[in-house]
Amino acid sequence: PLYEVFTLIVAAVYFYATTLIPTLEIGDPLGPKAFPRLLGVCLLIAAGLFFLEMWKDRKAQQPPPAPGPRDVRHLWAIAGATVWMGIYYAVFEKLGYVVATTIFLLALMAWFHRGKWFSNVLSAALFSVLSFVMFVKLDVNLPRGLAPLSWVSDAVIAILNAIVNVFNAVRALFQSGGPR
Repeated sequence: PLYEVFTLIVAAVYFYATTLIPTLEIGDPLGPKAFPRLLGVCLLIAAGLFFLEMWKDRKAQQPPPAPGPRDVRHLWAIAGATVWMGIYYAVFEKLGYVVATTIFLLALMAWFHRGKWFSNVLSAALFSVLSFVMFVKLDVNLPRGLAPLSWVSDAVIAILNAIVNVFNAVRALFQSGGPR
């Protein structure tokens, strides 16, 4: 019960803190509160679901297993992930966002989801490319990498621009009443 209460308190405090963000009259009509409030609502919902799950599982609770020899394999996994994160941080600007993030995610997914190469490669590449596209559209500058690798980021941007141009042409065609 302590976890549920703590999670609900953190969610409520976070949501209250979003009300303290000042509202600006210029710029985005939603203002700077929109995303933090959405995140606060999601956090409250997740805390509520966590509370319900723990409450439901309390009925079918089994006694804890007898303590045995301490298993330290999880500590090695945490240490390895921490070192891998440090390596990712060190090469992030040199390799660029798309390449570095794809390699970083692929290695983690290969470790935690062994044998599922197709889904691991697809997930890592799609996440890296789609999040890069989202950041580019939000005018967030992410590193493109040194010259030998910057072509990957440039290709993603070129493909995105081509898709946007095709979409705009099709939209203009429909707005003008169709082909003549």
